[in-house]
Amino acid sequence: MNQTIGAISLLVRDYDEAISFYTNKLGFILVEDTDLGGGKRWVTVAPPGSGGTRLLLAKAASPEQESRIGNQTGGRVFLFLHTDDFRRDHEAMQANGVRFLEEPRHESYGTVVVFEDLYGNKWDLLEAK
Repeated sequence: MNQTIGAISLLVRDYDEAISFYTNKLGFILVEDTDLGGGKRWVTVAPPGSGGTRLLLAKAASPEQESRIGNQTGGRVFLFLHTDDFRRDHEAMQANGVRFLEEPRHESYGTVVVFEDLYGNKWDLLEAK
């Protein structure tokens, strides 16, 4: 049996501001943006060169969902962006105004730094050893 996780749903306040952040600040590719009617869209983004899991940018549709924007995991790092060149991506993200919560650090598993997306979700940028 072969299975993969195709997408992870990420609650957002607004489709267009989320698309702008992920494509302009992080350099992701807009994979799909399909109008589903009634104000809903199917929007997926992915890092360049990624053949794996995509982010489904899901606009919050209720007060409960809105309350979770930016904190889907109770303040823990939520997503892990792996890279083949930490320095290149860290410098590009800094130049694009991405907010980092710490200085890069070298761990036994690789080089890592925590950053936030536009809503405050925590991410790891990681180059594994």
